[in-house]
Amino acid sequence: MPYESGADWQYDVPTTGSTHLPPDAGYGKALRSQGYGFEVAVADLIDNSIDAGADKVVVHFLRDAERILTLLIIDNGRGMDDASLDAAMTVGRRREYGDGALGMYGTGLKAASLSRAGSLTAVSRTRRSRAAGRLLTAEGMEDGFRCDTVDPRYAQDLIDRYDGIIEWHGTVVRWDRVSNFDTVARGQSDQYLSRAIARLETHLGLYLHRFLQQGLKLDIAVWDVSATDGVRGSLGEEVDHIAVEALDPFGYKVPGKAGYPLVITAPVEGVGDVDLTAHIWPAKSKQAGFRQVGSLNERQGFYFYRNDRLVQAGGWNGLRSPEGHLALARIAVDLPSPSNDVFSLDVKKEGVTVTPAFTLGLDKAQAANGVTFHGYLADAENAYRDGAKRTEIVRKAVTAPGKGLDPKIKRVIKEELPEKPGEEPIAFTWTALPEDVFFDLDRENNAVLLNKTFREDFTDGRRGGSNDTPMLKTLLYLLLEDCFGLGRWERARQDRIDYWNTILLTSARAERDRRARASS
Repeated sequence: MPYESGADWQYDVPTTGSTHLPPDAGYGKALRSQGYGFEVAVADLIDNSIDAGADKVVVHFLRDAERILTLLIIDNGRGMDDASLDAAMTVGRRREYGDGALGMYGTGLKAASLSRAGSLTAVSRTRRSRAAGRLLTAEGMEDGFRCDTVDPRYAQDLIDRYDGIIEWHGTVVRWDRVSNFDTVARGQSDQYLSRAIARLETHLGLYLHRFLQQGLKLDIAVWDVSATDGVRGSLGEEVDHIAVEALDPFGYKVPGKAGYPLVITAPVEGVGDVDLTAHIWPAKSKQAGFRQVGSLNERQGFYFYRNDRLVQAGGWNGLRSPEGHLALARIAVDLPSPSNDVFSLDVKKEGVTVTPAFTLGLDKAQAANGVTFHGYLADAENAYRDGAKRTEIVRKAVTAPGKGLDPKIKRVIKEELPEKPGEEPIAFTWTALPEDVFFDLDRENNAVLLNKTFREDFTDGRRGGSNDTPMLKTLLYLLLEDCFGLGRWERARQDRIDYWNTILLTSARAERDRRARASS
């Protein structure tokens, strides 16, 4: 019925029609200013790959001799056809997510990408459709949300280039004009990539650790497109490659107190019973899952998971402030499904907001054996204080190993030995050297140079990767680590390098002779 002026209170606001209002171009700027960190943005795109059923994902940095060019994320998920690509690139379009999906809001691909890059390209192929692609730029979003169609020939070439990952179906997401890369000074690409890859490896290993433990293969690779090796020609060559491993924040071997981990159940109004898996780390642990995930104060507290994806790594969510004597306390919480009003997740999936109902539930939380949540905190504090009383042998700090050494070895070295702060990691590189030299030191760039003449003798004649010959490089690292980060170079130290070189050179030639005899 039409509205009559002066009528009684209206429980529903009366309307007379509707108008469709497309988003203003300013909405694109707001979308791009979500504040994604680089690692968080990459993780958001890998979530899409996992949702697409991928079990193999590669984060691929492309560079030339002087600068970092672009970033690609390649997966072997089920892919997208033209209609699906249009839907994925439509700003503001929501899609239905299954109960187990990692996606939530439908903005991650655009917001995460264009907050870090000026141009987003998605190229994909399904089992039943040919390669297709779409290109979305910051300028296009301001021009009425224009999305460009990628040349089908380029789309097919890009898919073919990654046929070792994409067999029958998959997707390549490409970022150009990446803000992080544009700030890297010429000649500083190696140093930037070393630090950026280390941070990315830690972030992905932590936040996706359950998927990695379940079999997801996630690699980070660097290609120099300006290099040629006689095999790949103008495609360049791989100069670094690491396999991301799970960094489990609960991956201790023995708990810090007997009886843990312990499931403590909290009755939360509006949700029901919420299980808190309470852990106590062993004091002074050197394991990567304890030491390498960030500040111990920041990493104590709640670890919230949504569909096996870590969405908050530590923090007390207003319950209390971080305290040194609770450094061993970590609690795993799988968020209830479906969505509810007690727990809300931010769009970047790196923090959870809770209502007072959760805090009230913690006051009543109790395990089957009678231990309360506050009793657990007291146990964690006592374990910390008991551990602090034990004397510990302090090992000498070392310069960390860097590019060229297998990530598994680097992680163990970090667990066993403290790092010198502010030192560039020591890299290992095969290069041309005089025939009477097995190795040399580039102390200015913190690198151990290996004579590539002998490379195949240590790889059984096979083409080696950037992280090949792990035993050789590890032994050299242990021998040579203290030769870096020094001031004055002593004659006695140079003499030691000379006789090590002579002995190792003789050993390498003996290995070559052995292989020649074995093949004859």
